[in-house]
Amino acid sequence: MIGSLANGTTVVNNILDSDDTHTTIEALKALGVNVRSSAGEITITGKGLEGFTKPSSPLFMRDSGTSMRLMMGMLAGQHFDTVLTAGKGLSRRPMQRVTEPLGLMGAKFEGRDGANYAPITVRGGGLSPINYVSPVASAQVKSAVMLAGLYADGVTSVSEPHRSRDHTERMLKAFGAKISVDGPKVSVEGKAFLTGQKIDVPGDISSAAFFMVGAAIIKGSSVRLESVGINPTRTGIIDILGKMGAVVRIENEKESASEPVGDIIVEYGTLRGVTIEGDLIPRTIDELPAVMIAAAYASGTTVIKGAQELKVKETDRISSMAANLKNMGAKFSIRGDDIVIEGSESLKGITAMSFGDHRTAMSVLIAGLAAKGETTVDDTACIAKSYPDFVKHLGQLT
Repeated sequence: MIGSLANGTTVVNNILDSDDTHTTIEALKALGVNVRSSAGEITITGKGLEGFTKPSSPLFMRDSGTSMRLMMGMLAGQHFDTVLTAGKGLSRRPMQRVTEPLGLMGAKFEGRDGANYAPITVRGGGLSPINYVSPVASAQVKSAVMLAGLYADGVTSVSEPHRSRDHTERMLKAFGAKISVDGPKVSVEGKAFLTGQKIDVPGDISSAAFFMVGAAIIKGSSVRLESVGINPTRTGIIDILGKMGAVVRIENEKESASEPVGDIIVEYGTLRGVTIEGDLIPRTIDELPAVMIAAAYASGTTVIKGAQELKVKETDRISSMAANLKNMGAKFSIRGDDIVIEGSESLKGITAMSFGDHRTAMSVLIAGLAAKGETTVDDTACIAKSYPDFVKHLGQLT
């Protein structure tokens, strides 16, 4: 997305071949951006901030919340109207958390329930900078506002209750935008001139998390995951597993595309229950389903506090994980906004439900590695959303 707003050519290596990235690429092409793909690499000929053209038909965001919310930020700065449609799952996810701050900047939105649900029409142009205080720590909200802020004449700021993942501000800075960070407040100076870059994408820690948990719960196991992004706003899973008693270390640290990268090594340890709260929640929000698996195999009680954001993902991940783990024999309860899991020495294999959610499906498959008996997960096609090769890679482990 940022490459499309830049001037010149951007080359991205090691790009993930998944449904979400395909959704973004197709939308950019519909906006007039030249995107060429080859094995593991894409080349984007940037159009600059004012170079997009009005698409001839609605942009279909499938079920990619990141694509839709960030796209709304970019479209808020365009002087034409665009309709965004979505798949069944994404059509149930709230968008007002993005349309509200973008509306304060001057963009207009039309859609179901006050433009809270897709399909949504974006009427952009004429944006003004804002100093937005977000009620939730959300990288998608922050990124949408910052992308819109590129079009505003002045400085746009976003403050969060806890600092969310910061990939967008790092990438914007690498492309030449003027970014400043003051604790949980991030600011971008508008009317930026972005320049195309060469980007090597590190491995995704959210995908790595499943194998990290697998090694942590199976006696005698260890796994090395090479060249994984270890951005400090994303390493909650490392901190949590270490706190629970797994052996975790990082080797071969370096920097790539303004992001810290390293090899993550995880070895089995006798896990114990812990309390997970505060800034660990936004730093681990996508990895929490996998963390629940570790908690189910740990001794004692694990409490996850304030993870209500899990309710508005591809599915309600608290409910989906509760249903499967309870069927496997885990003691899983929900007390207000808190999740309480009492560990067990072993779980039993079941026929599980993915609920159409990629992270639920992968988490339960990892739980099945240490369970007694066979575990089968229905509807694993959803895994292609973020990690199409997951089952293949899982089968390569010995």
